Amino acid sequence: MSDYTIIGKRMPRVDSRAKVMGKAKFTADLKLPGMLVGKIKRSPYAHAKILNINTSKAMALPGVKAVVTGKDTQGIKWGVFAYTRDQEFIQTQKVRYIGDEVAGVAAVDEETAIKALDLIEVTYEELPAVFDPMAAMASQTDLIHEDFPDNINIHVNIDTGHVDENFKKAHYIREDTFVASEESYFQAEPYAIAARFDHEDCLEVWMPNGGPHMKAKPLSNAFKIPLHKVKVRKIAIGGAFGGRSEICPVDYICALLAKKTKQPVKIEFTREENTIATRQGHSMITTHKTGVDKDGRVLARETTCYMDGGAYSSTGPIATSVPFLSMEQAYRMGSVRYNGYRIYTNKPIRGMIRTHGRGFACGLDTQLDMIAENLGIDPVEIRLKNSRQPGEYTSTKSYVDSCAMDETINKAVEKSGFKEKWGKLPPFHGIGIGTNSVQTGFPMGIRGGSQSFIKFNEDGEATVMSGVVDNGQGNDNMLVQIAAEELGLLPEDIHLVSADTETTSSDPGSYSQVSTFVGGQAVKNAAANCREKLFKVASKILKVAPETLAAANRMIFVKNDPEKSIPIRKVVRISLLNFTSVNAEGGYWPRVDMKREWVSNPYGQMCEAFSFGTTIVEVKVDPDTGQVEVMEVTAAQDVGYALNPLVLEGQFEGSIAMGGQGGMLTEYHEWKDGRCINTTMLDYKLPLACDMPPKINNIIVESIDPKGPYGAKEAGMSIAMSAAQGYSSAVSNAIGVYMDSFPLTPDKILAAIKEKKQ
Repeated sequence: MSDYTIIGKRMPRVDSRAKVMGKAKFTADLKLPGMLVGKIKRSPYAHAKILNINTSKAMALPGVKAVVTGKDTQGIKWGVFAYTRDQEFIQTQKVRYIGDEVAGVAAVDEETAIKALDLIEVTYEELPAVFDPMAAMASQTDLIHEDFPDNINIHVNIDTGHVDENFKKAHYIREDTFVASEESYFQAEPYAIAARFDHEDCLEVWMPNGGPHMKAKPLSNAFKIPLHKVKVRKIAIGGAFGGRSEICPVDYICALLAKKTKQPVKIEFTREENTIATRQGHSMITTHKTGVDKDGRVLARETTCYMDGGAYSSTGPIATSVPFLSMEQAYRMGSVRYNGYRIYTNKPIRGMIRTHGRGFACGLDTQLDMIAENLGIDPVEIRLKNSRQPGEYTSTKSYVDSCAMDETINKAVEKSGFKEKWGKLPPFHGIGIGTNSVQTGFPMGIRGGSQSFIKFNEDGEATVMSGVVDNGQGNDNMLVQIAAEELGLLPEDIHLVSADTETTSSDPGSYSQVSTFVGGQAVKNAAANCREKLFKVASKILKVAPETLAAANRMIFVKNDPEKSIPIRKVVRISLLNFTSVNAEGGYWPRVDMKREWVSNPYGQMCEAFSFGTTIVEVKVDPDTGQVEVMEVTAAQDVGYALNPLVLEGQFEGSIAMGGQGGMLTEYHEWKDGRCINTTMLDYKLPLACDMPPKINNIIVESIDPKGPYGAKEAGMSIAMSAAQGYSSAVSNAIGVYMDSFPLTPDKILAAIKEKKQ
């Protein structure tokens, strides 16, 4: 590993300067000639039939250029899979949550557009609404979607067999139920989109997204135009966290207004719209039944999870599966049965989220702590007895190659002083541990692979083209580092063209934690092919065999005689003089089981790599107020190989903020008759810098994955969920009560303390 000159080194991200100086441009910053302001008319009802829409008064308002309703659409419904296509981009028959889209307006300015919304007259017939998933399953009133009996959107059933037999063999069995409320992504950048049709009648769009190619295809379908006529352009993105991968109705509405007006249109969400009209994390009710032998090894586990999916399918099959998959990847189990139900309710739509499954994962780890206490062993020991090992298969038949779960546990335990502190802290002081695993990718069909193109310019610098998108986590920097290392250049010599559907090949995007593993590998392969061409030319000049050459610091040199060298710039120019341009392409498609499907066949190779993480948290709880003070957090993750430790440490700390400090202590939604009443940052309590733990220990563990670029795989997500588990465990340890409702707000903590006293 020491042979690398750029990979594995701590370096500032290539986009850092532009962002800290305010030079980076986001969608809301775009100003196109003749641009109009778009706004969306939303339903005030949680469930209602649309009887009539009258837009005449709005159209008569001076300054209004267009009004669109469901009648202007092609009637296409959206869903990630064919069997989940249940959402119209503009509703034509009925609305299913407060905020559902019923019309769009384009006007010369924002004031006029808002006035026009008030002039659109919509006649509704209100229908009975249901806001609780358990009530929705038992509802005798109107179904939210007529084709889904009992309002069950998705049912994922996984059964590895022998569950009941193994429960009979168990020395100790526990069954516990845990609940968690909804949470939001709350990206710093509210959603915004700009759209126009150019002189060739091609649709150009700019918006925050997790994958430009994943936005382009549904827009192509919705407008019934060829895919090459949809151009999703690169723009700076202020965070995604799983919430900006799929198409949103606003994407279509903005483009439809641009088509109708023949002018560019931009729609910017308010903070309230960003909360209710993008995606939210699922609330869930999870019951774990676990049977162990006398040493604490899990023989059987049965889990049932009910998830509030909101009004439409979104990424339902994936979201219903991932909490279970993270569990089965992290822990070995003799046998397991899972029933996951995603239920329709008349609430905003839920999707994948970075901390998805806190009620599931925290419940599982809390129960492990309960079992350990009953058996007289400590939380570390029971995790080590059940932790995933390399060379094993998961319950659903995914082979795990690289795995350093035990190392993350042991290093976190040592750094945090867990063994010395466990059971020895003062009253209302606690320490807890959480462990988790996240898949690096999953089956995505033809969009599962990535391809990159690299060309050298005559000055010796290189242009790299890749479909990978950067949502703020550092993917642009990752691609530049890889290309520079392979080509023997410096990062400043690389010009990156990325995340533009017109100039880059298909790529899964920043989705399923696969950007480095797949997109980075594609760039590495393209760069290696390009380097081979350089060496072929240089070998003739230096009169040595190509395999004896190496490249670094803008030079090509003989490995055993570095003084014998030539500048890369000169090799490129000589190549051009000989009528040969230096360019190459490279791709990477992960080897997964293409027959595996989320609902119909949830078995087979899920992905090629898995990350593993452990977080240990030390807290102090005020028994009079229920406030939690976090003293120290230690986070360790098996990342395969750290391409840039500086960036990874930032990801770890961001994961602690979202999964732990916010996700487990303050972040949740409050509702009144289907209306979210804490939609802004004033009421939805995100952790600020001043709220973060005073001490965070980041531990990077490297297992060197044999298939990842340089051995790298997913980095950061396992910390987000293990942080939630660690926070939960620490608070429970501090107050002497195992908590079963998340997040752990002061009122719940005080109630638990009071109940314990009584």
